[in-house]
Amino acid sequence: MTFPPGSRVFVVDDDPSIRDAVRGLLASAGLRCEVFAATQEFLEAERLDVPACLVLDVRLAGMNGLDFAEELSARSDPIPIVFISGVGTIPMSVRAIKAGAVEFLPKPVSDDALLSAVAQALARDDVARRRRAHDQALQIRFGKLTARERDVLSLVVAGRLNKQIAAQLGTAEQTVKQQRGRVMRKLEVQSVAELVRLVARHEAANLTKVS
Repeated sequence: MTFPPGSRVFVVDDDPSIRDAVRGLLASAGLRCEVFAATQEFLEAERLDVPACLVLDVRLAGMNGLDFAEELSARSDPIPIVFISGVGTIPMSVRAIKAGAVEFLPKPVSDDALLSAVAQALARDDVARRRRAHDQALQIRFGKLTARERDVLSLVVAGRLNKQIAAQLGTAEQTVKQQRGRVMRKLEVQSVAELVRLVARHEAANLTKVS
């Protein structure tokens, strides 16, 4: 079983024997693991910018795991969660999935099931991190455009010719050609087709962020 490079797994469980067992299992699989007895300890811990997931017990002293997962979601903390519980029920499972859980595993948890769930969670986080990094890079590129270059961009993507763009914007065709060239360079594309795809990706990323 392979994991994204540099992966880190956090375990929150108030049973020290469970914490030790999970840490030993993950270490045997080559994973870095940090364990905590309470959710507040996890919140106070340093988290590196690497693929990560949280193995979380449902029944905890104080705030239970499901409430904590919902709090993380409200904070826009996207870490994938693998729930473990000794008293799992269908309503619990449904609530866990709605809170963004990757898996809901009953105790005692089999080694294979836990490793499989952790691998899935880490892979999900790795993909999400790459997507966020790509979207941030797009934001930087689009942020370099001037207001007029954005006007030209929208008309190019709409299929307008330079002559048509110039007429609509009340400027010279040669000026439009220059502005169009700057748009292509700033967005690092070589063709209109590539430009259209990039704009669609940028718009989708912004729509997801708003949602």
